[in-house]
Amino acid sequence: MTDTLIQKAIELAYEVVPRIIYALVFYFVGKFIVKRVLKSFNKILAKRDSNPSLNIFLSGLAKVLLIACLFLGVLAILGIPVSSFMAVLGAAGLAIGLALQGSLSNFAGGVLILLFKPFKVNDVVTAQGHTGTVKRIDILYTHINTFDNKEIIIPNGNLANSDVVNMSTQPTRRADLTVGVAYGTNIKKAREIILGIFEKDERVHKDPQPVVFLNNFGDSSLDLVIRAWTNAETLWPVYFDTMEAINTEFENNNIEIPFPQRVVHQVKEEA
Repeated sequence: MTDTLIQKAIELAYEVVPRIIYALVFYFVGKFIVKRVLKSFNKILAKRDSNPSLNIFLSGLAKVLLIACLFLGVLAILGIPVSSFMAVLGAAGLAIGLALQGSLSNFAGGVLILLFKPFKVNDVVTAQGHTGTVKRIDILYTHINTFDNKEIIIPNGNLANSDVVNMSTQPTRRADLTVGVAYGTNIKKAREIILGIFEKDERVHKDPQPVVFLNNFGDSSLDLVIRAWTNAETLWPVYFDTMEAINTEFENNNIEIPFPQRVVHQVKEEA
């Protein structure tokens, strides 16, 4: 019995020890290759994209995948059934996914935003009812600072599945103004005054030309719609300066900007 056990132990050693040696060699060589691959991958990411959040995520994902492949290779060399191990990992992944549905939705949304870049840091956007400047894009949340300096933190899952208005992608923007003048005003004269203001403003583009149209017969005024193109960074300065200039020029030319009013007729009943 003793000789049989010794013989089986020797046979087992001949079978197991080479596998362990091969597994150790495979592990250390694979670990060296993984480090070199990750180093090269990080250099490529740094050249391709300066977004730190995306680079950290992609680098971490690549590291996890490569280490997982290395681990599975070691298990295969040792003779451990990889298929059973994968089944256990799959079941665990499913359970974790069901428990973290909301976070995984934000995670997936963050990946889509960082990859396809519908907006980037310092862009002015309107999303989820908020307008402001994008300050940071994390893998789960996007941070937006509103113009009154409030920080809005929006889950990336919501951003990835809803409309986002990006006001910083185009180099030019159109300023839309509406001004009311009193009934009886010479519309041609009012138009000439407004276009004269634009003519003196070097920030306003001459092509396309600014336009002034009668847009509506209001209750108390004739409403003029005014449109002029300018660079994106000068949109609001042009808007506010033009409104003030119109008020000044209308006063100088006796053009009335009316306020809401009603005419009431009183009918006396005969005795």
